[in-house]
Amino acid sequence: MSWVAGSGLLEQLKSIQKDYEAALGKNDLSLAGEKAAACARISRALEGHYPNQGYAREAQRWEGIAAAIKEGRFRKAQPVKEGGKEKETGGEGSFDSYIESLITTSEVKWEDIGGLEDAKALLRENVVVAIIQRPESIRPEEGILLFGPPGTGKTLLAQAVAGNLKATFFSASRDKLLSKYYGESSKLIATLYRLAWQKAEKSPAIIFIDEFDDLAISRDGEISEASRGTLGTLLAEIQGFRSKKSDRLVLTLVNSNTPWDLDKAILSRFPMRVYVRLPDAAAIADIIKIQTKGLDTSGLDLAALARRAQQNHFSGRELAALCRQAARHMVRQGNPNLLQLSGLDPEEIRKRNLRTRPLREEDFGEAFAQIKSNLTPEELKKYDDWAAKFGSN
Repeated sequence: MSWVAGSGLLEQLKSIQKDYEAALGKNDLSLAGEKAAACARISRALEGHYPNQGYAREAQRWEGIAAAIKEGRFRKAQPVKEGGKEKETGGEGSFDSYIESLITTSEVKWEDIGGLEDAKALLRENVVVAIIQRPESIRPEEGILLFGPPGTGKTLLAQAVAGNLKATFFSASRDKLLSKYYGESSKLIATLYRLAWQKAEKSPAIIFIDEFDDLAISRDGEISEASRGTLGTLLAEIQGFRSKKSDRLVLTLVNSNTPWDLDKAILSRFPMRVYVRLPDAAAIADIIKIQTKGLDTSGLDLAALARRAQQNHFSGRELAALCRQAARHMVRQGNPNLLQLSGLDPEEIRKRNLRTRPLREEDFGEAFAQIKSNLTPEELKKYDDWAAKFGSN
């Protein structure tokens, strides 16, 4: 079962990550390199179990670290003086190699995303403007804010932009840009944009910053000192790119679940603000079809399932979980001996075939009992009101 194997891999990954940190602490770079390579292999395997959840990017990051160690490019922490006290500086590999480990390619196409037609239309128009022959005074928007409830497909939209532009895709987040070492976060941001500018000489480059709220805003609404310096560098880099007279294209897309917490200085750098809404009934039906691809759904009333999911305020993420739960119920009913099979040798298990049957309403009934949305009508209205006042769509 995919979810059982995936759960086991997640536990392995956590364990090996701890081994990697321990090896670094002992200055055993040989062992650290082995553990980084193991993390990369497990992340690749996890991508097969949990597509589009970021494990492919994680695999590339670990591969970059392993390569940096093997090739002698890994830069260990060195003490520097800050206010008369020693504080470590350094990081995982050189700045360039670390940022290059964030590079990936995207195969996501617009048709891979169910619903979100308004958001896709805005982004697709911007992609066309980026590619087409045009007057010098007309340029695509180079700062794009994707906002909306969690799990609605904002990351997928960014990947689709990259996939359709055949762009170099830099995928980052707060934990990858905020270094614990003194003064390095701003250097990471500067390196990110410098490399993006270099890559853009041959093809467009897209910088996607996930969890942007975590970078810009703390829980109490105040920006931390570490985030403030990083954010200032980021905004300066975006502004600097707008000032450059060049045909090179570098787009910055950021993802926000709480756009009302972003101040005006931040919003001004992102003139295109795309509202990524919860899917409507028609979009939900499309998402269910995508998530159950390869399974027999002929006995399902998709319209009724879609209405129920819409009433429950389900996002795309929750719909994916709903379909996995329904498939899990179907598989358990058709394969009552799965637990016994787990005691066999893996090679023996690979010789067996999983029995399936058409999905039924009862499978989704069990799934609805397990999967819940945390969103309330009041919270959804807050998104609608902000979009009406500040959004592009």
